[in-house]
Amino acid sequence: MTNEPSDSFQTIIRARRSTRKFEPGRAVDRSVLERIVDCGRWAPSGANTQCWDIIVVDDPDMREAVRQVFLRQAQRLVDHAKGFPAVSKNYLANTVAIVIVLGDPRWKVCFPQPTTPDWEAEYDENNEAIFLCSLGAAVQNIQMGVTAEGLTSAWLSGGGEATTNAELAALLGYPPWMRAYGTIPIGYPVATQDRRYRRPMEQVCHWNGYEARQYRPHALVDFYESTLRPFAMYRDQEDPRDWDDFDTKLEGWGAAFSSGDVNETAELEDEVDFSRPRTSGRATKARNR
Repeated sequence: MTNEPSDSFQTIIRARRSTRKFEPGRAVDRSVLERIVDCGRWAPSGANTQCWDIIVVDDPDMREAVRQVFLRQAQRLVDHAKGFPAVSKNYLANTVAIVIVLGDPRWKVCFPQPTTPDWEAEYDENNEAIFLCSLGAAVQNIQMGVTAEGLTSAWLSGGGEATTNAELAALLGYPPWMRAYGTIPIGYPVATQDRRYRRPMEQVCHWNGYEARQYRPHALVDFYESTLRPFAMYRDQEDPRDWDDFDTKLEGWGAAFSSGDVNETAELEDEVDFSRPRTSGRATKARNR
């Protein structure tokens, strides 16, 4: 092995996109899909449990059946998760394959276990985190493999919803107590896409300790959720300062989304409940309809 930096890997990292526009009528050899899945096979996992199974749907009829499952999932978002900027799943018709990463919860028994009831909550929570991080690593590896093959993909989490997972389990034949934590549609992009918004490095990276001036206040999270989210999710520009409507869309939060100086007071806040949206804004006005 070499310790030299890999420019090609950095290129792949930056080229990965969550794409929802694929060229129709394309196909890919199964050997390509096997190489992509092999990237997921080599992902790190807690206790080396490899707590996943990977289903590759490349048969056109089965791919269409999976698409129908996700069309119903998308409609449930419209009906029951008002305000979330959901997108149509019709683009799945143009995929060359759909990869589904299943999480097998039995393997959590291999992670650290408490010796007394007093420590059950701590290790139960930690083991769930290990499980989910392991699955996330497999999904990410697969997405890197997709990009390396000159293809593109997205990462759909909706398969993990109980109703959708039950439909997928019945369709694909896996035990319903497993869960489709990652669904990855694969295809050829219709066009080259620019990079989506990324927080600047000087905001993300903390050296030798947590820098309080880089802390994102509660109000910033509220603003992103209620107002900025659909634009940050779907615009093909890495730096929001390149948006023609930067000042209008950022509403005074411009520096917080484009520099390392997010929190001028350098004060940290107590934990509050973010399990539900706390404010209303332009992007979530449909929530109250």
